[in-house]
Amino acid sequence: MRKGVIDVITLGCSKNLVDSERLMKQFAANGYVVRHEPAKVGGEIVVVNTCGFIGSAKEESINTILSLVDAKRQRKIGQLIVMGCLSERYRDELKAEIPEVDRFYGKFDWKQIVADIGLSYNRLLENERLISTPNSLAYLKISEGCDRTCSYCAIPIITGKHRSRSIEDITSEVENLISQGVKEFNLIAQDLTYYGADLYGKQLIAALVDKIAQIKGVEWLRLHYAYPAKFPKDLLKVIADNDNVCNYLDMALQHISDNMLAKMRRNITKTETYDLISEIRSKVPDIHLRTTLMLGHPFETEQDFEELKEFVQTIKFERLGAFSYSHEEGTFCDKNYVDNIPFEIKNQRVSDIMDIQERIAEEHNQNKVGRELKVIIDKKDTDYYIGRTEYDSPEVDGEVLIKRTKKLKIGNFYNVKITDSQAFDLFGEVI
Repeated sequence: MRKGVIDVITLGCSKNLVDSERLMKQFAANGYVVRHEPAKVGGEIVVVNTCGFIGSAKEESINTILSLVDAKRQRKIGQLIVMGCLSERYRDELKAEIPEVDRFYGKFDWKQIVADIGLSYNRLLENERLISTPNSLAYLKISEGCDRTCSYCAIPIITGKHRSRSIEDITSEVENLISQGVKEFNLIAQDLTYYGADLYGKQLIAALVDKIAQIKGVEWLRLHYAYPAKFPKDLLKVIADNDNVCNYLDMALQHISDNMLAKMRRNITKTETYDLISEIRSKVPDIHLRTTLMLGHPFETEQDFEELKEFVQTIKFERLGAFSYSHEEGTFCDKNYVDNIPFEIKNQRVSDIMDIQERIAEEHNQNKVGRELKVIIDKKDTDYYIGRTEYDSPEVDGEVLIKRTKKLKIGNFYNVKITDSQAFDLFGEVI
């Protein structure tokens, strides 16, 4: 156990990561050495920022906590603190089941955490973070919470109602991050496209993105977690008109059959979904669409599944992920539906969709061979530099592998000619 060291472990999404980074900044300001997900955990304080979204995420969080309880018994670590989405939902149950944890907190208790371990909370640093990503990129959370009422989703239970940050607050953070060397900004929120409705009385995501794009030093700006219903179409012109706004949009569609869209309470129809995608691709011709699909929602029929397969084959999404429905306490599904699709069928449907998508992804990548693309270098391994194009978000999308025949600088951009491809990765050489 190392005195003067706080280890922070972040589970779940990039929104959790931003929360961890803000807390880490407070620890560092109090003189602690702060390590994010070290290879060997051994701090005098360990903070686990948990995820509680779906069953598999909850299981990962519990297993991580239990492994750290074991490390605490062996005196490898000191205090063990648990925060985040899982303990926001199940704090009392966790206290009863895992009493070895010193303290449990919810998702927004940063000030209390700092105070309870005898440190002072610095209000002047509220919007500053200790970046845990490569120095050239950062996630930028523009709002918290969600006002949607999707049948399956526990996020509103965990995070509460949608709360937008002010444009001035966000742009100030961008300028601060640029001063630290950040060039690539990934905008995130539970619902990106609803931004501003609560604070300004209307959706202002287009105005916000345009404002950020004008800030000197913003090389790439990428958009995550849009919602299809009442999509703010003025955003498309902003993407098309600004070279530093990546031709990339992450918009979870979940399903396509009208039966499922109604049961999921998505407030959009099959026809409206097809029309929206057509308009997006018409107004931003080079855009790469990322979506997420849910398989095995209650009452999903074989016909619903066949419609979904046809949708994936027709639209040919550049990026797509699929996951099995998880029956979550307190949701509309929990109160009104029966989880009636067998586990095996859910998983088989996910597998079938991803098999289709792998072939589509391979085709998209093959079409990039011979093109010259702007690539940011994230890291290097023994044989390759590893980078990404504007079409590739960190962690979730593919990479560009460049042979280490000449020295490249991590965090810099290079023009790269794509020479070969696989299903999810590209190979290239610097021009």
